[in-house]
Amino acid sequence: MHDMSLRVRLAAAAALVVFALASGAAAAHELTKNGTVITYDRRSLMIDGRREIFFSGSIHYPRSPPDMWPDLIAKAKEGGLNVIETYVFWNIHEPEKDVYNFEGRYDLVKFFKLIQEQELYAMVRIGPFIQAEWNHGGLPYWLREVPGIVFRTNNEPFKMHMEKFVNLIVKKLKDANLFASQGGPVILSQIENEYQHLEVAFKEEGTKYIEWAAKMAIKTGTGVPWIMCKQTKAPGEVIPTCNGRHCGDTWPGPANKTKPLLWTENWTAQYRVFGDPPSQRSAEDIAFAVARFFSVGGTMTNYYMYHGGTNFGRGGAAFVMPRYYDEAPLDEFGLYKEPKWGHLKDLHQALRLCKKALLWGTPSTQPLGKLLEARVFEIPEQKVCVAFLSNHDTKIDSTVAFRGQQYFVPRHSVSILADCKTVVYSTQHVNAQHNQRTFHFADQTVQNNVWEMYTEEKIPRYKEAKIRMQKPQEMYNLTKDKTDYLWYTTGFRLEADDLPFRSDIRPVLEVSSHGHAMVAFVNDVFVGCGHGTKMNKAFMLQKPMELKKGVNRIAILANTLGMMDSGAFLEHRQAGVQSVQVQGLNTGTLDLTPNGWGHVVGLVGEEKQVYTEKGMSSVSWKPAVVDRPLTWYKRYFDMPSGENPVVIDMSPMGKGVMFVNGEGIGRYWSSYKHALGRPSQHLYHVPRSLLREKKNVLVLFEEEGGRPDAIMILTVKRDNICTFISENNPAHIRSWERKDSQLSAVAGDLNPRAVLSCPPKKAIQQVVFASYGNPLGICGNYTVGSCHTPRAKEVVEKACIGKRSCVLAVSHEVYGGDLNCPGTTATLAVQAKCSKRPPSAAQ
Repeated sequence: MHDMSLRVRLAAAAALVVFALASGAAAAHELTKNGTVITYDRRSLMIDGRREIFFSGSIHYPRSPPDMWPDLIAKAKEGGLNVIETYVFWNIHEPEKDVYNFEGRYDLVKFFKLIQEQELYAMVRIGPFIQAEWNHGGLPYWLREVPGIVFRTNNEPFKMHMEKFVNLIVKKLKDANLFASQGGPVILSQIENEYQHLEVAFKEEGTKYIEWAAKMAIKTGTGVPWIMCKQTKAPGEVIPTCNGRHCGDTWPGPANKTKPLLWTENWTAQYRVFGDPPSQRSAEDIAFAVARFFSVGGTMTNYYMYHGGTNFGRGGAAFVMPRYYDEAPLDEFGLYKEPKWGHLKDLHQALRLCKKALLWGTPSTQPLGKLLEARVFEIPEQKVCVAFLSNHDTKIDSTVAFRGQQYFVPRHSVSILADCKTVVYSTQHVNAQHNQRTFHFADQTVQNNVWEMYTEEKIPRYKEAKIRMQKPQEMYNLTKDKTDYLWYTTGFRLEADDLPFRSDIRPVLEVSSHGHAMVAFVNDVFVGCGHGTKMNKAFMLQKPMELKKGVNRIAILANTLGMMDSGAFLEHRQAGVQSVQVQGLNTGTLDLTPNGWGHVVGLVGEEKQVYTEKGMSSVSWKPAVVDRPLTWYKRYFDMPSGENPVVIDMSPMGKGVMFVNGEGIGRYWSSYKHALGRPSQHLYHVPRSLLREKKNVLVLFEEEGGRPDAIMILTVKRDNICTFISENNPAHIRSWERKDSQLSAVAGDLNPRAVLSCPPKKAIQQVVFASYGNPLGICGNYTVGSCHTPRAKEVVEKACIGKRSCVLAVSHEVYGGDLNCPGTTATLAVQAKCSKRPPSAAQ
């Protein structure tokens, strides 16, 4: 079990832990019976009349292959979650009007049944507008073509289609007995999504719409409560919920005081778009926000995302990368991201210690100083009490007096006192282990590294285009979200005296576009590419070009990276070429915008599906030549050995799309470097479920040019595990170990303890680094300090080598540390390496 132990000081708290775990198990067990009643009041949701606290995590079924679902759900449960949340994605389920798809990655019924099998609850966010950084916010393209439609307002055509889809999903879930009222796992359903700011935009019509949506949802008769996020005044029985980073401080709660405080999106990172540098949200800040939310009366938080996964194919919204919320507690590959996963697990255990007080105690607040306070829940007659000591100062640590005792409360932290005396958790004190993700070269990179190419047959001419109009046309209306690509082509005649007299002066092609990117050709010669950004999708391409006397031809391959996913009047958002001019001619600027334009939708290779086994045999492939634009490349490779996730490094390429065995892996854009000089994403997950043992085919469409022969096949793992804990932990928190499915106190002294634990089927085979004193650095890059103790490595090796997990005392006496050494922090730092156990090793 991948388990970072929660540290507590008094064995007396053990009874509360057992009580909390037993209550959670009983609640989960109720799901197997016929019908569970879900109700609520201001304090919490209630399961068959019993109050409960909920730790939920977002895992979206289309963003991971089905073979990963059981492991992701199991790791979420192991991390202390009791709810799994997902949106429902309208545009994948009904890509064409009345044409439905609920197979493979889109099998939401199977996903919910797997949640139920692991005795967890579920939350279904039907929307059906979801945003979710998903293409078109989840709305199918065909909706745009419904006469008279306006999205997400009091518009009859939209309401008719929305209600039809909501009823379809509710019926599908009912038919599978998935609502809690039927004995299923689903305890909450969501209608609409983050509508409050749109309600302002649509004014009275927006208010009418949201009231209609609430009544429509309730009319479906699911038997479970409905919610609306970011909708303070949710109508009727619908519960409003919060989305954001710090809902405990930024959200006053529902205006209707009979409804509980629920948090549907606690952002565990920042989703990223092409052009973004790396970013992350610390485990300490997430824990602070959750502890704070529970301290003000919240009883449910949902981590968005707990596992982000991948926007396969064309699933992501405008400019959103395929890698989605990789900094979540479970990364893109489903691997534990430590210490985030473990620190939040410890928090869940600490809050469960306090469940009785949180759910039944009388709340009160006590100021402790500037930016300092205590929030208390207490049942005096039962001697049940929990206190949250908060320090909102982001720079200054403090010591506070509370009920006759002194407590150290670090900056930007919450300390949880499970009995109003004993600190069982500090959001700023991380006891969980750390780990480091490493990527490993696979021999399949160089084995049979033979590439072939197929170049788009020819750049289209105006007369060959079936769609010919006076001006360049809006792109989405022509591509209809079937492809990212649209050709714009025209021709124009020049006389000799139109051209510059000096040979060192070249005319400039200037193209204005609504977005998102383009590749331009003049007389079949590549002249350059350009693109917008997530924040400013419109852009101007300006490139010098060679023109000639006579007829000159311009062809522009416009490209979108998904559709917009939010905002009012989404149905009117545009993309593609807006105007075209030629500057620098002797006769002045030539405006080609009204010149007459041909439009060709998509690529020849797309039409022939050259990325599939069948389609690739319909064209002639030649030995590859590198650095060619508008080229399809392919090679074959065998599956790398082992079980670690497979990754393709696309650093040597420019921009395009990639497929493995006919399945879309996502858009790549290595040529777009962020401010730190690197592409936002260059590593792409290829799920093993898409691979065969032999002869997998990788196909790319490259728009700009690159070196496919330099692409690498890798595997990824998180086998470097670390701990970094100080003996001078002001809380002196003591360890818990899990035994026989319960938590019990570790006997011994009050020193902190460090736990190192390998993933399943692996054991600690090497201690890479160990030091006690004042070590420096981060996991994977520790260095010894001036108070280093040479004995540390020997002690750790003896305790840990050959074991899946080991517990280490954090004490100067164990390692021979000198507390009088100048500069010592009395810290133990260890880095160990996990490897697969030999078959004969004990499990």
